[in-house]
Amino acid sequence: MTPSLRSLERLPRWAILLLVAIIARAATFGNPIVHVDESFYFATARSMLDGALPYVDVWDRKPIGLFLLYVPAALFGLPLGIWVYQAMALAAVVATALLIARLADRAGWRRGSLAGAIAYIVWLDLLEGQGGQAPVFYNLLMVGAAALIASSDRDHDPRSRLRRGLGAMLLVGVALQIKYSVVFEGLFFGLWWLWREAMRRRHAVPMLAEGALLAVVALIPTALALVYYQAIGQGAAYLYANFTSIAARRPDPMGEQFGNLAQIVLITSPLFAAAILALPRGHWEGIRGWLFAWLVAAVFGLLVFGSWFDHYALPVLVPLSICAAGFADDPRRSPRITAAVLLIALLGGEATVIAKRLGRGGPGQFADVVAAVGRGPGCLYVYSGEPMLYPATGRCRLSPYVFPSHLVRKRERGAIGVDQQAEIERILALKPAVVVMRLPFNGERPELRALVIARMAAGYDLKVQKPLGRDTISVFAARPDR
Repeated sequence: MTPSLRSLERLPRWAILLLVAIIARAATFGNPIVHVDESFYFATARSMLDGALPYVDVWDRKPIGLFLLYVPAALFGLPLGIWVYQAMALAAVVATALLIARLADRAGWRRGSLAGAIAYIVWLDLLEGQGGQAPVFYNLLMVGAAALIASSDRDHDPRSRLRRGLGAMLLVGVALQIKYSVVFEGLFFGLWWLWREAMRRRHAVPMLAEGALLAVVALIPTALALVYYQAIGQGAAYLYANFTSIAARRPDPMGEQFGNLAQIVLITSPLFAAAILALPRGHWEGIRGWLFAWLVAAVFGLLVFGSWFDHYALPVLVPLSICAAGFADDPRRSPRITAAVLLIALLGGEATVIAKRLGRGGPGQFADVVAAVGRGPGCLYVYSGEPMLYPATGRCRLSPYVFPSHLVRKRERGAIGVDQQAEIERILALKPAVVVMRLPFNGERPELRALVIARMAAGYDLKVQKPLGRDTISVFAARPDR
């Protein structure tokens, strides 16, 4: 424990982590456009409250649990709902950090547990976890599942271990309905449970039966969602959006993908270095070895999905921060190293968050764009830009494809269930009152932009161009019929 961190131990652990989290995330509070993903989740939740059905009225590949998670915040509307979802995310971050510290304690790294928990919080800012990205929420479920499994390691009652295992896999199942990418960590938890039971020399038949029960419990939330959609006659839409379309999506150029991966490696390298330096210490046949195995499973889950956007690494931060606590626990190493690394990461995260706010825009600029679009009458089409404009203006939408990239990105061609150009032409044929476009961006299909610009020239006037961070938003208004 570093001198500075040791002095903080006079405060309750939760208070320390809450303070760090507020400092790390304060620059995002109240900003409705922290990240386009979060804008879309909020917009979808708001649409659900108005009667829209995900995958039918609003299309995406994310599990329905993620949109349900945003419904309580969407109930409050704008701007209060933004504060609500960000408060939910803050609470999830602090709770996750507390469980990270507890698992580090359980592994015998008590002197480094607080440092590991703080590392999780500050590294979120460096990997697009400063707001309400999906892993910010499901990381809590997964570390909760890990804590249940770890707590059963010394339990000599098979029935008690099974109850804890069932609880862990239920948490994994709920996490699956926030993002399917947790499947690899969930498989690791289940297989490890089976291996541990085998090492206890239990009879194979009951052990395998209980393992099958764990798998069933993990699949219950997803099965319930599928059954619901089947019952209302939309099972095919659910299956395509959640599973089939994922395989149909085109990969990004390999150069771009490896550039993203290199960025992740660079950002996380201090934590990986700390974890590696912790490897030779102690005995690894118990929970320590299990924690490092979990880290390997999480890294595998990151690598297998490709694309490697920075926020894809957020799940890795949980086991990585726990394992890195092993380095901070070592009293032989200079405690100043831990303090210096955490301070640099905190400052770097703050700089990253502020830079992204400047690049993407803040509440004031977004309010100007909202005012330019106006609140009606007539529908809105966001060809490219912020999906948050739909709930912010209250204007109707003309397509299930609310997330703009689905209709204009190259990688989505042939992977959303409709032809992109045909859907854009259908939307424009319905004559939206207002059309919004940002500047051209990497990965966009230029022929589709040219199509929309031609239609704007034929039947729309450029009402205004507004800055939004480093971007420029063009607002087109339909010409009145003569």
